[in-house]
This record gives sequence, C-alpha cells and structure tokens, in this order.
Amino acid sequence: MLKCFMHPAVTASVSLLMMTGAYAATTWKPEKPVELIATNAPGGGSDRILRIMSNVLQERKHLTVPANVVNKPGAGGSVAYAYLNQHPGDGHFLVLGSKAILTNNITGRGPSFNEFSILAHLFSEYISVTVRPDSPIRTGKDLIERARKDPGSVSFGVATSLGGSNHQAAATALKAAGIDIRKMRVVIFPSGGAATTAMLGGHVDAVPITAAFAASMAKQGQVRVVAVAAPTRMPGVLADVPTWREQGFDAVVTNWRIMLGPKGMSEAQIGYWEEALRRLNDSDEWKKELEANAWMSEFMRSAETRKFLERENAEVRAFLVDLGLAK
Repeated sequence: MLKCFMHPAVTASVSLLMMTGAYAATTWKPEKPVELIATNAPGGGSDRILRIMSNVLQERKHLTVPANVVNKPGAGGSVAYAYLNQHPGDGHFLVLGSKAILTNNITGRGPSFNEFSILAHLFSEYISVTVRPDSPIRTGKDLIERARKDPGSVSFGVATSLGGSNHQAAATALKAAGIDIRKMRVVIFPSGGAATTAMLGGHVDAVPITAAFAASMAKQGQVRVVAVAAPTRMPGVLADVPTWREQGFDAVVTNWRIMLGPKGMSEAQIGYWEEALRRLNDSDEWKKELEANAWMSEFMRSAETRKFLERENAEVRAFLVDLGLAK
C-alpha cells in the first residue's frame, strides 16, 4: 500500500489554513453604518432609548461604525418592522421592539416575532398614568371612580397600539375595579410624546407612558402622575406617587425592550450583536442610564429571548381576549 507522508511544517500550515477558513466563516462585523430603527416619532420612547444606545455603543467602541437612528412611526410599529424586513439577512439593520409586536400580531395588524431574527432582550420599564397639572383627576382613585360611573367619560391617549403596555397600564387597573374595559375610550397616537401633547392641549384626559418619561415631564411641571403600575413606589421624582396597588387596584404592568434584526440573519451576525449588546449591558455608562431612567436590566441572549417571547405571547393573548380584541 502506497503511503503519503507530509512534512510536519506543511501539516501545520494546512491545519492553520483550515482553522482560519472556519474562523472567517463564522465571524462577522458591520462594514458600513448601522441603522437603529425606532418604531415611533422623534421624542418617543423607542427614539429616546436608541439615541442613548447609539451614544454608548460608539463612545465605548462596542461599535466601530456609525449608528444612525432612523424613525419609522406608524401602525403600532408595523411600519418599522416592514422596513426592517426589506433588508433580509443584513445585520446592518436593527429595530428596537416592544410588547406591541405581540399585540399587533395577535389582533391581525402586524407580523409575528417569528418573522425576524431575535438578537437580545435588554430591559423592562414600568408604566405610569399621567393627566394635565390642572386636571380634576388628582389620583388614580379619582380616575377609577370617574370611569366607574361612565367608562366612556375618560379618554385615554395611548401609544402606539391597542392592547400594548400603555393601554394595559390603565385597562388592568380598571378591570381590577370591576369596570368593563371594552367600554374604554382610547385614542391611538404614534408616540408617547404625541399623546402627551394632545393631553396638554385638552384633547384627551389621561395618558399612560413609561415611568421615566413621566418623571421627566413631572419634573418640569408639565404633567401630574396619578399612578404607577409598579409593585412598589418608584424613586426620585415619582417617590410621592402611589402605585395602583396602594390605591386598591392590583395592576402591575411593564414594557420590555428587545433588539430584532431582519429575517435570515446568519448565526455569526446574531452572535456579533449578542456580544455587542452584552458589552453595552455591562458598561458603566449604560448602568447609569438604567438607573437614571428606572429601567430594569434583564439582559437575555437570542435563544432565551425567544422562549421569553413565547411565554409573553400567551399572556398578551389572554389580555386581548378580555378586551374583545382577540379570540
């Protein structure tokens, strides 16, 4: 039998080439500017968060290319998701998703989370309920009693879709009070900022928004916060605002933020963003933002985030059935 022998140096060179080829096939990094897509207009929650993320990612060199925030408001985020999937397999396009992606899909108004590449879960935030500073509604109890007499007498400005976290922050409390939440008057806005502007103009009575946004508005005297859908009181500006539970209504509601990429991203692309977002999560700058905005750090990688979304989807569907928005 003919045997072929190879010099050890040649063998080592071949092995190195094979390893290098395998490594090159499994690594990826952005080669052009990245688009961070906000599901609402400038000034909205998604927009604010992405601008903070962009600054930290670039200042800490977690991202070596520019990261531009692109606003695609409309249809409760569906416009942004449609835009994202116009770039299949391209890891240079990411969207900051929220619970609205579940509510829109369940009610037949948007795509499923399964139609995207799931990258990571970042954090959660509690929702508060605000009114104008001169509103006769001074507490959450006032709001509930007014709605108890006539559910249609209180109008809620909600961003960005029916059944989402903002809607839930009010509806869950009303339901706990025995009020028919199907009779709520709800007006949909493209962002929390737009909803708040409408409230200040007297077009709606109350607006549920994130605790951080509410705190910033309350600090400037622009709104009165009547309740927070958190298990305990929030710190800082909101320390004097009682929770729904303190006011007799068992309502705890959070919105979460996840990063999604377009369908068809490779494992290498997903792995890159998992790691970049993990480094963001671990940075001192991001931790300061978490604390300042009352965001709860709950970082999860891609696989764990998918399991989380599957559980959340079942819970959201049950809530939407109560609202009469799903079967």
